Amino acid sequence: MDILKKCTLCPRNCGVDRTKAVGFCGATEKVKVARAALHFWEEPCISGTKGSGAVFFSGCNLACRYCQNYEISIGGFGEEVDIKRLGDIFLTLQDEGAHNINLVTPTPYFPQILSAIDGVRDKMHIPFVANVGGYEKPETIRALKGYIDIFLTDIKYQSTEISNKYSSAPDYFAFAMDSLAEMLSVCDMPRLDGEGILQSGVIVRHLVLPGCRKDSIAILKCLAERFGTERFILSLMSQFTPNGHLEEYPEINRRITAFEYDSVVSAALKLGFNNAYMQEKTSARAEYTPTFDLTGVRC
Repeated sequence: MDILKKCTLCPRNCGVDRTKAVGFCGATEKVKVARAALHFWEEPCISGTKGSGAVFFSGCNLACRYCQNYEISIGGFGEEVDIKRLGDIFLTLQDEGAHNINLVTPTPYFPQILSAIDGVRDKMHIPFVANVGGYEKPETIRALKGYIDIFLTDIKYQSTEISNKYSSAPDYFAFAMDSLAEMLSVCDMPRLDGEGILQSGVIVRHLVLPGCRKDSIAILKCLAERFGTERFILSLMSQFTPNGHLEEYPEINRRITAFEYDSVVSAALKLGFNNAYMQEKTSARAEYTPTFDLTGVRC
């Protein structure tokens, strides 16, 4: 894991020696987990009826100001686990009936995660999901081939101004689109089992932000132009909820309106995104943000 001594896992290329200090993402060489439990609030083809085996990792290379998981993405909440313990967590979630192992914000820890998968590979029989923010390097995604079956990726912004303002990542869109291209080459077309549970493929998520519907529509147009509308499943989310840390960003310190979300949904349908999930406007509920209490970590 020499890469951790001069970390270049994500587009920030901060080069920090994570054996001695934290990177932009807040991570050291030690894996930190905030929660590992069955999770029922992903897309239906991920959560199913038994739940997704979600492992929430602490830290994030985006640190979005409005993040619903602020406590762990920016706040650093979590407990350190070694690679063997991480593998045991995967096995425990599988034993509890999880449809998949859902790695939430795993980018800072990909080298350790792959080692953990190697340690339990012969005992695993459910897919692994990389649930990422989209700010990825194509070469990092390429290295996940043979480990990750499903990519659940955000495409958050098209606008340089907006991505810089809320995530300090003016180059976000270029990396998100190029890493999506790599994900589509790593995974096949979406494949579901007889129960409608995704076994392989890519889901592209987009959370509609207050005041940003035009940016949302621009993203949809770019996706359709570059990748078409059939190679991945689109998930348009309406669940934006102010996280209590938006005093400096009053323009997004509110929930989205029905008009904002409906106009984005309408644009998606006009572009031909028929293989898509659309949320009800009432989806901005507390259930989508789990309580981070080290559930499933201290076992």
